[in-house]
Amino acid sequence: MKKYVAEFIGTMVLVILGCGTAMLVGCDAANGSGYLLTALAFGLTIVAMAYSIGNISGCHINPAVSLGVLISGGMSGKDFCGYVVSQCLGAFAGSGILALIFKLGGVTDKTGGFGTNGLAGVGGSAVAGLIVEIVLTCIFVLAILGVTSSKAGHGSFGGLVIGLTLVVVHILGIGLTGTSVNPARSLGPAIVAAISGNTAAIAQVWVFIVGPLVGAAIAAFVYKFLENSKN
Repeated sequence: MKKYVAEFIGTMVLVILGCGTAMLVGCDAANGSGYLLTALAFGLTIVAMAYSIGNISGCHINPAVSLGVLISGGMSGKDFCGYVVSQCLGAFAGSGILALIFKLGGVTDKTGGFGTNGLAGVGGSAVAGLIVEIVLTCIFVLAILGVTSSKAGHGSFGGLVIGLTLVVVHILGIGLTGTSVNPARSLGPAIVAAISGNTAAIAQVWVFIVGPLVGAAIAAFVYKFLENSKN
């Protein structure tokens, strides 16, 4: 149970700090600093959580990461289900807290939808959005599996490597899809946005669930092949 609580807390913090930064600074093409601040917020949150709850749950805080670990044989099906439920609930809670803060504080949400992901950057194309999310998630999960492998020997630097990988993934992806690579991070804000009357995000959210999960599965199979291959 402690593992699930840790995943709930970690995902909640990721949404609060990552999506909250995007809401505050904006991520439009004319605002380059917003890109970087948002990318850093997501990446540095991963670093902080990795060293906070990593020893408890592994700090997946992302259903795609959990799927990659499951396929790689690093967790049971029961734990996978518990992790995913906890992560989605954490993302919803984080989005709810942001909605409360921004509403009570009269703060303008510069994303217009609680930091939800969208397809505007790829011309509204679901196919293009899927490709973006599959590729970026594959890169992200591949890095995670590599750096956390017992054969890697990266030790205490793992959390930093993972966080920096998420930063660079966001730098490319923000202008295209807002960068999900995390179904829970997309689903929580989309639900809260829909409750608030913005239903556009919930209609597109399937892209940001399917894409990351497919990308994570590809990464897991590729890593297993590479790790088991003889030189």
